[in-house]
Parts: sequence; structure tokens; C-alpha cells
Amino acid sequence: MATSDQAGFAAAINNALTPVSDFVSSIIFFSVNVAGVSLPLVVIWLITAGVVLTFYFRFINLRGFRHAWGLVFRPKSAESGAGEISHFEALSAALSGTVGLGNIASVPIAITLGGPGAIIWMILAGFLGMSTKFAECALAVKYRRVEPDGRTIGGPMFYIEAVLARHGLKTIGKGAAIFFAVMTMGASVSVFQINQAHAQFANVTGLSIPLTFGIIMASGVAFVILGGIRRIGHVAGILVPFMGVVYLGAGILIILMNVPAIPDAFVTIFKSAFGLDALGGGLVGALINGFRRATYSNEAGTGSAAIAHSAVKTNEPLTEGYVALLEPFIDTVVVCTITALVIVVTGVYEPYLFQENVQGIEITSAAFGTAFSWFPYLLLVASMLFAFTTLVSWAFYGSQAAAYIFGPSKRVDVTFKIVLCVLLSTGAAVSLSAIVNFIDSMLFAMAIPNIVALYLLMPELKRDVKAYEKKHGL
Repeated sequence: MATSDQAGFAAAINNALTPVSDFVSSIIFFSVNVAGVSLPLVVIWLITAGVVLTFYFRFINLRGFRHAWGLVFRPKSAESGAGEISHFEALSAALSGTVGLGNIASVPIAITLGGPGAIIWMILAGFLGMSTKFAECALAVKYRRVEPDGRTIGGPMFYIEAVLARHGLKTIGKGAAIFFAVMTMGASVSVFQINQAHAQFANVTGLSIPLTFGIIMASGVAFVILGGIRRIGHVAGILVPFMGVVYLGAGILIILMNVPAIPDAFVTIFKSAFGLDALGGGLVGALINGFRRATYSNEAGTGSAAIAHSAVKTNEPLTEGYVALLEPFIDTVVVCTITALVIVVTGVYEPYLFQENVQGIEITSAAFGTAFSWFPYLLLVASMLFAFTTLVSWAFYGSQAAAYIFGPSKRVDVTFKIVLCVLLSTGAAVSLSAIVNFIDSMLFAMAIPNIVALYLLMPELKRDVKAYEKKHGL
């Protein structure tokens, strides 16, 4: 298909999707005005959950940090029980769904919309999200189902249904679980990843081939996901550490090359975060955009990663809760912070400050390009790998949701994955604003029934934590 034809096809897709995404977004992100800034109520919902769970479990995000690393790196021979993948593979698979273009593209979007101070609130959101991830992933393993052939099917939909039924709300529980599963299937159409990877590809090479690019990416995703969670875990276990070393290494190098600018960068971030900078986004603007983008990046509270963790090989569900709390730390506290510092110390964000519909990855590429002219090519490789692994993980999430609704048959699994890959092939042809609104809406909607279930299950989980800590001397 010629480039001009692809551009026309892209416009047609965008025109069809934009009204839908705008309508869904207006419901999920119903907002109130605070100090002149629109505050979505769902953001308060997520912030509150993080705070409540952090205090309720006595800062498990700090107390369990060392134990979590010990579980990740213990030998496979020490792992036994039902399940299909190791703790390391489960963490890698879940991280491949969060450490992606959300880190590369969402961070500059948060900075341009909320000012550099959004970084501080992103880090705080990541810290609180560690407790949320602990709770939802431990419960997902506890309530998962193991099929006769050894396959595991799990995720928040199972504990949502179970806990509400236990409270005499069986019908509502089933409906809430189905709602969660449907939203997961919608969010799995993660065209944002392909869109931003193509944006970097076009930016570096000068070639704009959205449909061709999308088809190639979707074909690669199909090859991996049709192999099931074992192949996904194996691929993620190789690519995620590799991507992390390459991307973080490049980011740290750029920061070191701009050492004289670091003190001023921290002053700018601090002033912007607390509304002390006249050019900043103000306290509320920085906070809202920081939390919203951090949640899109690490997905704590939405229940998505709990689906990957539910496939872990273990007899103790709590072990995976500890492993999972490392995700927001790696994703948001480490990767997002490095990305943000690269952008701020290089100053490339300033021309885009408070502009709507910014292509976030182009700002990150410009920041990398200030060091060496060939750095954008490195970012291109990283962005394509990040996008690929995220698409693979979310395809698995969607397939598990489909299995919950339609049954865990091979036919359902293969059909869903093929349809999803066809939809993903169009991802580079849709505008960024329509994509972000649609995916954010589906993703944040998942948090509504998930967090209700977490609140109801807190006493049960607290008893489990006490028993586990006593058993292991923590």
C-alpha cells in the first residue's frame, strides 16, 4: 500500500475511533475542577487505595523489599507447586507489560502537561503502587484456577467474583468480574505501543509507513503469544533485562554528560512540584499529571499485572505478592525517573510545555540526540523492543480475560489472539490523542471493581501476611 493510501487509511481509522474514545473517556475520567485544574475522580480512587494499603500493611513496600529480591533470584530448583513460570519469568513478563513506551512516551507527556514537578508525584505514585501491586498479585495467585493440563487461569476477575459472592452479592460479583474482563480485553488492544514505536521510526528514518509497520509488529507478536505463557515468560526473561541495561545505561550516560545542569534541574523540579515556579504547572497540575501518567506506566491498582503473576510456579501465593511489589519500583521509581532526568537536564521539553497532543517519544528522542547524533537510533531499537514486549504481555492479559468469559478452550485462546493481532496491525495509523484516551479509559476502568475487591479482602490478606512472616521469620 502506498504511503499516501496509508495516510488516508490512517485518517479514516482516526475519524472512526475518536468519537468512541472521547465518549468512553468522558465517563471514566469524570472530573472535578480543583484550583483551575481538572481532577479525574478515578485518580483519587487510585491514590487513596495506594495510601490505604501502604498503611494497612505497615509499609510492606519497604519491609518486604529485601525479601522480594531474594525470591526473584533464588534458583528454579527451589520453586515448586502449581504454575507454569518462575518468579523471575513472572516478574519479567509483568514488567514487559509495564516497562514500555509508557516510560519513554508518557513521562515527557506528564512533564509537558504538568511541568517538571510531575516527576516527584510520579515517584510517590510508584512508591504507593508497590503496596497495591503486592495485594492484587498475592490474591491473584491465591484465587487462580489450575486446569487439568497444568495451565493456569488467573487474575482479579476470580477474586472479584469470589469475595462479592461471599458477601451475598453473587450476581453483582459475576457482573463486576465480567466488566473487569471486558475492560481488560479492550485495554489489550494496546495500539499506543505500535503508534509511538512508528513515530520514532518515522522520526529517525523519515519513512512513514504506519500500516506496513503495524503488520510487521503484529506478526511478531502473534508468533510469541500463540506459544502461550511459557514462551512469553522465556522471551520476556531475555528481552526485559537486556532492554533495561541498554536504555538505563544510555540515560545515565546522558545525565553524567550534563552534570553541571543537575542542580538547576532538581531546583526546577522541586519548585514546579509544589507550585513555587511561575512557569510550572502548579501543585495540582503537577500532581494530577504525575499520578495519571505513573498509573498508566506501572498500572498499580488496575489489576493487569496480577494476570501474569498468577501463572507463577509456587505453593505460597504471598511469595508472588512480594515479587510483584518490585514492579512499580523498577518501572516508575527507576526507569521513569531516569527518563525524566534526561529530559529535564537537557531542557528539550521547554518548547513543548503545556501543549496538547504532544508526541511524547519525539521529546525523549530529542533528549537522547543531544548527546550523540546516533542516540535516536538506539532509542528506536529500544522503543520497538519495549513496544513489542508490552504488546505480548497485554495480549496474554486479554486472552486470560477472554478465557474467563468464554471458557478456557484452545479455540477461544487462538481466536482472540488472532483478532487482537489484526487490530494491532492498525495501531500506527491512529492519532496519539485518540489512542491515549481509549487505552487510559479501559485501563482505569479496570481499577474500579479491582480496588473494591482489594478493600473487601484486606483482612483476609493481612492474616495471610502475618502467618507468612511468622513462618519465614520476617
